[in-house]
Amino acid sequence: MPTVNDIRSAFLNYFAKNDHAVVPSSPLVPRNDPTLMFVNSGMVQFKNVFTGVETRDYSRATTAQKCVRAGGKHNDLDNVGYTARHHTFFEMMGNFSFGDYFKEQAIPFAWEMVTKELDIPADKLLVTVFHTDDEAADLWKKVAGLPDERIIRIPTSDNFWMMGPTGPCGPCSEIFYDHGDHIWGGPPGSPEEDGDRFVEIWNLVFMQHEQFEDGTRTDLPRPSIDTGMGIERVAALLQGTNDNYGTDLMRSLILASADATSTDPDGTGRVHHRVIADHLRSTSFLLADGVMPSNDGRGYVLRRIMRRAMRHAHLLGAKDPLMYRLVPALVRQMGAAYPELTRAQALIEETLKLEETRFKQTLDRGLKLLDDELDLLPDGANLPGEAAFKLYDTYGFPLDLTQDALREKGRAVDTDGFDKAMEEQKAKARAAWAGSGETADATVWFDVADKHGATDFLGYETETAEGQIVALVEGGALVDKAQKGATVQIALNQTPFYGESGGQVGDTGIIRTEGGVAKVTDTRKTAGVFIHFAEVTEGSIATGDAAALEVDHARRTAIRANHSATHLLHEALREALGDHVAQRGSLNAADRLRFDFSHTRAVTAEELARVERDVNAFIRQNAPVETRIMAPDDARELGAQALFGEKYGDEVRVVSMGILPGSGKGADKQTYSLELCGGTHVRQTGDIGAFVALGDSASSAGVRRIEALTGQAALDYLAGQGAKLAETASVLKSSVAEVPERVKALMDERKALAAEVAQLRRELAMSGGGAAAPEAKEIGGVPFLAQVLTGVTGKDLPPLVDEHKTRLGTGAVLLIADVDGKAAVAAGVTADLKGKVSAVDLVRAAVEKLGGKGGGGRPDMAQGGGPDASAAPEAIAAAESILGEK
Repeated sequence: MPTVNDIRSAFLNYFAKNDHAVVPSSPLVPRNDPTLMFVNSGMVQFKNVFTGVETRDYSRATTAQKCVRAGGKHNDLDNVGYTARHHTFFEMMGNFSFGDYFKEQAIPFAWEMVTKELDIPADKLLVTVFHTDDEAADLWKKVAGLPDERIIRIPTSDNFWMMGPTGPCGPCSEIFYDHGDHIWGGPPGSPEEDGDRFVEIWNLVFMQHEQFEDGTRTDLPRPSIDTGMGIERVAALLQGTNDNYGTDLMRSLILASADATSTDPDGTGRVHHRVIADHLRSTSFLLADGVMPSNDGRGYVLRRIMRRAMRHAHLLGAKDPLMYRLVPALVRQMGAAYPELTRAQALIEETLKLEETRFKQTLDRGLKLLDDELDLLPDGANLPGEAAFKLYDTYGFPLDLTQDALREKGRAVDTDGFDKAMEEQKAKARAAWAGSGETADATVWFDVADKHGATDFLGYETETAEGQIVALVEGGALVDKAQKGATVQIALNQTPFYGESGGQVGDTGIIRTEGGVAKVTDTRKTAGVFIHFAEVTEGSIATGDAAALEVDHARRTAIRANHSATHLLHEALREALGDHVAQRGSLNAADRLRFDFSHTRAVTAEELARVERDVNAFIRQNAPVETRIMAPDDARELGAQALFGEKYGDEVRVVSMGILPGSGKGADKQTYSLELCGGTHVRQTGDIGAFVALGDSASSAGVRRIEALTGQAALDYLAGQGAKLAETASVLKSSVAEVPERVKALMDERKALAAEVAQLRRELAMSGGGAAAPEAKEIGGVPFLAQVLTGVTGKDLPPLVDEHKTRLGTGAVLLIADVDGKAAVAAGVTADLKGKVSAVDLVRAAVEKLGGKGGGGRPDMAQGGGPDASAAPEAIAAAESILGEK
């Protein structure tokens, strides 16, 4: 699988081999265009060359250009993190000709680079051209052999490129990759073009004109070429994902963010990690190019990007500055290609740390104030513009930062009110925001922590305990008392209930007071406070009540078994696959476990069997599971693995389990699994009972996932599989050992029978189904045969159309299959009539009458369908009218 760095090198090397000068990326601050805030495409540094103002000692060039779109016309800031392909920073690979070559060479270069050098399948590609650009369309046919239906003519500005309101411009041609019909979306120019199925990967701009402020255009002195290949999109394609954030480069930054915050990269903080990864690139490169945070101009945009990333770090629970700690990960990935990043690393880190330290002082206050403001509004109401302005004016929150915060709550800002407040400088108001969704009342728990301190967790040693209720929250607000039927959140001074963390789900159970009972349905942690989500099922409970606490023992036992099995699984995977295996997420629930780990290929059946065998061997060993408390550095020196999703302080829990065979006894014994972990575990490995791996699957790029069962769930699964196998053997009248061979024989027999039935259906249809076979009639000078069939499927229609075409010799055919009231349609046109009649037109006319939409294919064969087969006569008539117009 090629990395982003591999793809960048391959692109530059290819064009260097084809006599292009490899030109370094220009700085993000444009040196030659005062109309742009930042460089937003690869051609910006060559603008004066294209217009003839400047000359270079080369006539063709190639670059890997860093770009930022976060202000002005080209502003993707609001969408970053929420979509698969929006970025504030991206790399544009480009090749350029300054009057040296034009379309006749640019198109072959693009096609060869994409299909030969990058080995992207040609049959997955289609192109667009400006609707009047016949030259480009003809070249695509000649060079790539693309048929008309894969060369889409676009009559809009989508295929007429302009750098800005003024400057070089011209028609363009784009290459799209088809990710497959399992992803929603249609080709460019279709109503579904905004879907993710068809993704643009290359844009060729045929630079022919210069646009002036008065709207006039003149021809450039020499027609030139400007192309762009978005490296993030191509990397996603080549790495088997439809998500730019799943590429090796972005994933490494996301994982760095996840590691630094001890959170799951793919869990509830997924958007936060994506924003941080993207904004880390844009802020670092802007700083490297000399932009410094300020209150106006480019510096203001930089500060907005910084603060947006810092807010998302705050949402991940980062209490200390985070961004500067991620810079080394970025330099490792991109420093070789962009040496300015390495040179400025110290400056970048220092600036980010200082800016984040300052901003965090206002962030906590500002977010709390915004939350208070929202509490005053009806559910779902937009934030008044005055409040948003006060947040901006007092705390330095740009409007887009407030909008981003509210977006996660399904709300917006009254922008008209904001603009009015900006103009009138109304009196300041307080506003705050404290998260989204399940953490919307997070500030309540920070206040509880300030007043009562963190909850003392007793659950490592006991599942029952006594505690005192220190806070009750109902409907997002603190209350003194809650009655039967109320849904509440309860905090106690101490608890045996485990709060969801590190992949282990929260405990459930019962809280009993003298006045009532609450059923705990989940437990989570915020600001060191264990929050018990509960329903009052009897009487009432109140703040200050003494409470008897009882964890659901059976559920906790199953969770413990799954969590301990996860540790053994982690080590078994490292033994079977290599030391590169590292945890990338986990779920330890009562009914199953899920483990995500770094690995670039599927785990083979043999490897999975070995892993399962090794885990069960250590379960049968029934060795004690030991826990020690030590300093993090001491734990790592001991060789402990840091489990993904954990947050470590001055002291850590080190969990060890399993003894390596032959390693000796006592002090000489060697531990099999040694992990830093805050979860709950079994006493002996034998308590796990049994381990069954259900299979391996892809979680994301470079990350695999194994789901498994333990204990009674594993035994029940095995018993169920055995029973199903025995039942299958009984039905097949064979022994269990003979089942695979018998099933294979039946499948072969079924395949042969299906082929025979399909052939008989076609023969019956061709003969007229017992009735007289249809005769062709001439319409508009074209022999036309139409027939409505039953007993056949849509798959049967194309070969039937071909047989009728053969019999006709010349003409058009339309067949409609009635499949349980729904219609399948196929049309065909003989080769001699393709220039006169299109099967696509016939199908689309028929489909519309059948209540469907669209339909398509080739001019000589097309298919479609509709929900109403009873309208077949009208569909045939519609097709006849098409022929009548020819």
